[in-house]
Amino acid sequence: MIIAVDGPTASGKGTIASAIARHFGLPHLDTGLLYRAVGRQVQLAGGDPDNAEHALAGASFPDSLLDDPELRSEDIGGFASRVSVHHDVRTALLDRQRLFAQAECGAVLDGRDIGTVICPDADVKLFVTASLDARTERRFAEMQGQGRDMTRNEVYAQIERRDARDMGRKDAPLKPASDAFILDTTSLDKQASIEAAIAAVEDVRGQRG
Repeated sequence: MIIAVDGPTASGKGTIASAIARHFGLPHLDTGLLYRAVGRQVQLAGGDPDNAEHALAGASFPDSLLDDPELRSEDIGGFASRVSVHHDVRTALLDRQRLFAQAECGAVLDGRDIGTVICPDADVKLFVTASLDARTERRFAEMQGQGRDMTRNEVYAQIERRDARDMGRKDAPLKPASDAFILDTTSLDKQASIEAAIAAVEDVRGQRG
């Protein structure tokens, strides 16, 4: 069983995907972390994430970089969004993601183009979303918890810019797959979101089983 979980930043898709993976005993890949690693590699090299050559060079990041805590910062999230618009970067990471999805036991992948590009034949597709205000509050609280010095308005503006880049890019724009289950978590807390997502997966499995 392959489960694709897509959605914009701070929608809760990563938390939901991780919980789904635990519930069904499946391996989980946060594909956004790969793009964050590319962005971080570009930053460490002093490169320009908007430059296609610099971005592609970042795609050769060492696996050890995936453990860098800085990958979760909002700055690197912005870098990830910027390097992800480059076709060659997406191509470089495509095989890595599809290989993970081909695990014999199945897999859960979350990102922004799993159900539309990486695993268009996934057994279950979820698109997790929430209002911009709700996502801002979540990310702002996360940044405060990490001791990062950002205002709410700065977080709001960064998420808004990332949404525009992710939805407007030419290659694999952020959008729900035509057969995805849409889960709006705006008014749901963490546990309620997880329960709704697991119920949706069970429902789709039941319909096909």
